[in-house]
Amino acid sequence: MDLETLRDANFKLLDDAVTDWSTLVKHLETLKKDAEDELHQAANKADWAGVNAQVSKEFIGKTAGEFSDAHTQATTIHKILEDTRTELKGYHQELVDAIDGGRKNNLTVIGYEGGFTVTTNVPPEGRAQQDKDKQSEITALRDQLQKILDKATESDNSAKTVLQAIADQSRLGFSDASYKDRDSAAEAVKQADELAKLARKDPKDLSPEEFDRLLNGLNKYGNDDLFAERFATTLGPQKTLEFWTGVNDPHRGNYELGQERRDKFDDLQRSLGTTLANATQSDSVAMTEWKRTMIDIGDKPIYGNNGGGPMGFQVMSNLMRTGDYDDQFLKDYGNKLMATERKLTGNGEHQNMAWQHMGMDPWLNRIGEDSGSDPLTGYLKGLSNSPDAATDFFNQEFINKDDEDNPFERDTDGNGKNGKVTLSNFQYLFEEREWPKETNLKGDDLHTGQNNLALALEAATTGHPAGELPTADTPAHNEGQTKLFESLVTSISDDNERLTKNSYMSDSIGQIASEYLPDINRASTDVDPHPDKGDEDAEAAWKRVENLYPVAGSSAELNHRDVSKFLFAVGQNPEGYAAVEVGQKAYMSNLMDYHLNPDLPESHRPNHDEELTIRAIARHSGEVSGVLAMGRNEAVASEAVSSDEEYDHSTSQWKNAISGTIGIGVGVGTSFIASPAVGAGVGGAAGTVTSVVLEQLFKDAEGSAKDDAGPKMGENWENGQDNNMKYTRRAASEAARAHGHAHPGDVATWAEDEASKGYLDAGDYMERVAPELVTDI
Repeated sequence: MDLETLRDANFKLLDDAVTDWSTLVKHLETLKKDAEDELHQAANKADWAGVNAQVSKEFIGKTAGEFSDAHTQATTIHKILEDTRTELKGYHQELVDAIDGGRKNNLTVIGYEGGFTVTTNVPPEGRAQQDKDKQSEITALRDQLQKILDKATESDNSAKTVLQAIADQSRLGFSDASYKDRDSAAEAVKQADELAKLARKDPKDLSPEEFDRLLNGLNKYGNDDLFAERFATTLGPQKTLEFWTGVNDPHRGNYELGQERRDKFDDLQRSLGTTLANATQSDSVAMTEWKRTMIDIGDKPIYGNNGGGPMGFQVMSNLMRTGDYDDQFLKDYGNKLMATERKLTGNGEHQNMAWQHMGMDPWLNRIGEDSGSDPLTGYLKGLSNSPDAATDFFNQEFINKDDEDNPFERDTDGNGKNGKVTLSNFQYLFEEREWPKETNLKGDDLHTGQNNLALALEAATTGHPAGELPTADTPAHNEGQTKLFESLVTSISDDNERLTKNSYMSDSIGQIASEYLPDINRASTDVDPHPDKGDEDAEAAWKRVENLYPVAGSSAELNHRDVSKFLFAVGQNPEGYAAVEVGQKAYMSNLMDYHLNPDLPESHRPNHDEELTIRAIARHSGEVSGVLAMGRNEAVASEAVSSDEEYDHSTSQWKNAISGTIGIGVGVGTSFIASPAVGAGVGGAAGTVTSVVLEQLFKDAEGSAKDDAGPKMGENWENGQDNNMKYTRRAASEAARAHGHAHPGDVATWAEDEASKGYLDAGDYMERVAPELVTDI
């Protein structure tokens, strides 16, 4: 900054800007509150259906979020401008005071473009001697002024840097980057530059102390938006891959580092992955180029064709195991990764040996036990945190039936002849792929890739990150999600061992099923969802089913036989069983409460007769529990689980998991939307009816889990029938009492009677449609 610029500065425009931004912040704070309270919360409680459930509710939620981001960004800009204005005014006054002080000492300051000079205030003929006599004073004033100008320049430049960085964060909409002042934002950018410089060093030269500084810095700033973007783009895609590989490769890295910091490599992987994930959310030009380049070099050895090393995908995928990566980046990355998979496997016909870990290969993964050589393992874990990208990825085509070199043939029409088939990414990965072999230190097989596949499927079908429960903001299922769930049910029904031989996937599959219980119960009615036009009886029958099991958004169309075989397979794993059984009890209780409410509009009722409605709910719920119980018995009989108590233990564990979320997270998800007319909705508090039933379920499970004896198969089946009747009866009676029904005992009897029939029907039905799967009780 020039001396004259600061000395003669007019701060009115800057003052006006600070005032305007202060006013804007106040207005946006009001808009933010209105958007949240009057739009967002109202939308969560509304009775959405069809396209509105899929689009409008989600759009309103995102719009409310934009108001919040706008307020955050405006607040940050106001603080930066205010800080900068205050500092520049201070430096301006310091400069003026210093110049005046020099004048009193007969020194004058002359500014010019690009600099200034200090000289004595005497006639020209005597100035040379005076300057010489007062050299120390001249030098002191010059240094004082330069110091002031340097600080003013730094203040001005840092403000420009952080304001530009904030503006670049989001190409559309607003950034949620929040800073308390200009200095904290500037410090984040400074730290990014310094840490990126460390990471760009030759890994052989990275000392343990520098490793610690890098790790601590990423831990501290990794979730900072400006830091993450600056760090990633300064480091660059190629250096990112070389850095992580070099740290882990004893042939390229620092031997001392490997010896002294190996136990912290997992922490570095987590923090680096989180930082890069945060960076990909930026829309800056530099970050856009970073993402494009990273995908472009994914199928190439990171040290070039001559230098070798792992492929870019193998390295980067391991850094995707933590953090929430940008959806479009994940989609583009996945497309290129699967194209590479097709190329290296002959379109999936044989195992990809390039992904098989060999003895001299670097250990690219430090989170868990797998080596990280298979890029799909890390990529799928990344997808599990990004539902929209996961849904898109699994529904993408892997290979078309018309491709000349398509190796996949199946008998799709039942005529005994195989023909080439089109496979989606889901079908290839879940049904056909030969996963690289890996073992742990004990020699046991590892299945991290398939387990991450299940986690990614959980995110892709439910619309929320794997391992979490849906919230009021989770959108209703869309067509992409329900299409994938339909494929999942069909696949497991077609080959029971796809799940039972890979039971480590069942916890995720069970959670998926628990969030599609409305769709599953619809299928158990055997009513055609596509009645012939003009067939009034058939149309009325399907309308009754739609009202009996209301679904917001898209509904999965499932075959009764497929659903039963699917649930039978899920039931053969304690965690899968527990997720669906607890979910079904919660869902059944919600339905009882919903349909017995006298304020429910007539257009929402499946029948004019309450008894028919309660009996239908109880019967279909009983069938779901019966099929699950058969799967449980099958697992115990085949010794697939060590003891029956594992089931009760898994069920009891849900008590803490769903605390405070009954009616949202278990069995209901965002598909069950009660009418606002009856005061219920996805965002409502836990219902009394559901709470009572689940408390009894957990109490019984905890008691049984402590019973060392363990029932025999027949006893277990009978106990399951008795308990199912008890819970259904309790749900019906509690709902009847809650709504002032004249005869709650009658309602309980209706439910009890049909619950028993539905439970027993499950056994008969499975014996008919899949006798080869069932062991006699």
